Amino acid sequence: MSDEMPTGASPVAKPSAVEVAKTTSNYLKGDIPQELADTSPGFSKASVQLLKNHGTYQQDDREARKAREGAKSQREISFMIRTCVPGGKLTADQLLSAIDMGDELGNGTIRLTTRQAIQHHGVVKGDLRDFMQRVHTNQLTTLAACGDVERNIMCCPAPIHGDPVRDEMQVMVDKLARHLAPRTRAYYEIWLTDPDTGEKTLAGGTSGDKDIAPQSDDVEPIYGRTYLPRKFKTAFALPEDNCVDVYANDLGFLTIHEHGKILGYNVLAGGGMGVTPSAAKTFPALAKRLGFVPPEDVLAIAEAIVKVQRDYGNRSDRKVARLKYTIHTMGLDAFRAKVEEYFGKPLAPCHPADVHGFDDHIGWFPQGDGKFFYGFNIENGRIHDRGDFRLKTALRRILRDIKPGARITAHQSLLFTDLGITDRERIAEILHAHGVKTSEEISTIRRWSMACVALPTCGLAVAESERVLPGLIDTLEPEVAKLGLSHEAFTLRMTGCPNACARPYNSDIGIVGRTLGKYTIFLGGRLLGDRLNEQYKDVVPFEDLAREITAVLACYKAERQASETLGDFCHRKGIEGVRTWADAWLSSGG
Repeated sequence: MSDEMPTGASPVAKPSAVEVAKTTSNYLKGDIPQELADTSPGFSKASVQLLKNHGTYQQDDREARKAREGAKSQREISFMIRTCVPGGKLTADQLLSAIDMGDELGNGTIRLTTRQAIQHHGVVKGDLRDFMQRVHTNQLTTLAACGDVERNIMCCPAPIHGDPVRDEMQVMVDKLARHLAPRTRAYYEIWLTDPDTGEKTLAGGTSGDKDIAPQSDDVEPIYGRTYLPRKFKTAFALPEDNCVDVYANDLGFLTIHEHGKILGYNVLAGGGMGVTPSAAKTFPALAKRLGFVPPEDVLAIAEAIVKVQRDYGNRSDRKVARLKYTIHTMGLDAFRAKVEEYFGKPLAPCHPADVHGFDDHIGWFPQGDGKFFYGFNIENGRIHDRGDFRLKTALRRILRDIKPGARITAHQSLLFTDLGITDRERIAEILHAHGVKTSEEISTIRRWSMACVALPTCGLAVAESERVLPGLIDTLEPEVAKLGLSHEAFTLRMTGCPNACARPYNSDIGIVGRTLGKYTIFLGGRLLGDRLNEQYKDVVPFEDLAREITAVLACYKAERQASETLGDFCHRKGIEGVRTWADAWLSSGG
């Protein structure tokens, strides 16, 4: 169980280029400082991989590149930066600062992510250090928002005061986020060094440890010198509220509680959505139930699972380097035995409780302390002003005038917290004055939809997603109304490629980019997030998506059972049965 040289799934296999970059990087430092100081717009391949662990991706805006006359082959380089927000919990000032940074250092927008974090686009290389320092001043960090480490840890964001279960769960999220954060000094040396004094500071304002030698094994006692084989995602959920899609994570903690007391957590391992279509060895997976731990063992079991993945994950082929593939290769029983070895004791069997509810927390709710919180739907998480739709300006007004708390949901929306009863009317007035609908004024299908960024900046995207999903919803809304299904809740998720950042593979309807302008439709997951869907139709042109989905909904309306959800109906009837009925409906003219 060496911290220094993880064995990997195949000890004799040649390590990937990313592994080589990490191994020779001196704990993620590499050549970033020198390259940051040069005049080129981007970084070398090795540094690009290291930078992900610092919270930033180098990107190429393909459309901006094509728009330049005589320079179509020249890349238009900028950077996407993520800020970690464990459990999505922010202050009004923190969110305001993030919006301001989007204007002053980014492309004029910010984006709330499906992992409750904040994402900025369009930052140029010369502004990277300033950006990181401003995030730090905002008492947040970009460290480990991306890369081969534990990423932003998710948790139900609903602020129900006087509920010790939710309070304790959020405290545990914060503890685990600190425990699994990388401890390298490279982040602080590169981005947060005071240019006058040379003082290095840690996120949150504490001084860096000057006594750790650069190559000491104590630098990264959990990750070791080569960190993890691939990204690692963790979430905490409640059986009655799986709003974070706990089964889609590498590591999940399902909070088991009775009479206001947390008994412990069911530990789930091996979830992950990403797929490479050209590689049959890749697949989406839901996490498997591994065992039960009391609250005092959460940090230790998480560390044990991370270390097993560190030592046995595949370091030669990144396509199969996630924890789900480690478990698939080892087998669940062998994986559990290895985790118990690292944990130091056997795992108790899982508690029988499982997910049975899902709440997106949109609308007005009492907090339990005489105040209220408001779940405000933000379509695809994008905060911007466009024409008469001035969402960014409206949010600034709400945050400055009312000063609510703010929490990001796993559906890319916001909860405004600590509101008084009179704030309900004030918020509606501000939104309407800026051309923005309240949550109560949007359709159910729009409320339960979400999309990834995709084109033009995501290097993996092969099709549109965020920019075209609103128009698809516009087309579907009247059809859903005609069918009398306007109040039916079902998840519709769209991605520009099979890497599945919007979690399409466990949704009621998944739409995944196949090639430019064409998509694969998946059916049969469900709102609870505990079942994968199945491929329904492949290579569907975008202009046909609305008709195909309407046909599925018509089938559902005609043959569903009482109280049956869309996903449960498709699962019961079977994909072939739905396809046969829907094709006949389309052939008849609908």
